[in-house]
Amino acid sequence: MTRPRAPRRGRRRLGLLSAAAGLMAIAGIAASQPAAPYFADADDSAAVAAGQPLYMRYCATCHGRRLQGQPLWQTQDQYARRRAPAHDESGHTWQHSDEEIFHMTKFGRFSTTPPDAASSMPAFAGVLGDADILSVIAFIKARWPLGLRASQAMLNPGFAGMPAGANEVDWTLPPNCSATVQRWWTQSR
Repeated sequence: MTRPRAPRRGRRRLGLLSAAAGLMAIAGIAASQPAAPYFADADDSAAVAAGQPLYMRYCATCHGRRLQGQPLWQTQDQYARRRAPAHDESGHTWQHSDEEIFHMTKFGRFSTTPPDAASSMPAFAGVLGDADILSVIAFIKARWPLGLRASQAMLNPGFAGMPAGANEVDWTLPPNCSATVQRWWTQSR
């Protein structure tokens, strides 16, 4: 007797979560592992509420009041690094761990960026404290659809930030995420 196949969208979701669980088991990572030192909890309503005015004051000028980024931020030309990317589902912020997003915000560059590389992102180390930066990140993450939040949580240690019930509801990634889905799908097989 053969089992009926789940709808394609449901299989993808279950496949991603199954692959993630398998990777955790293989790596010996316990689900109760503490989160990274810099974890922004999008389910913490107080942090999200504190992050909104900070985002509007310090980030919206470049990244947009609706997190949409500057016009033509996706364009690849000599000005590409000067345009602020979107933090909504059309952007790529969700493709980085909380630790990486925190580092970019605090120091104006990712930890892996060479110190002599030019960056148009201002460093907020002298302007915002760590808790404020985490609140801004929580505000940004709280605006993402479930699929992006689940995908981004897989980049955090112990999958910190995985939305409650992510494996119980049907979710998909936006259409611009096909390369990421293909990479996960290939790696999970």
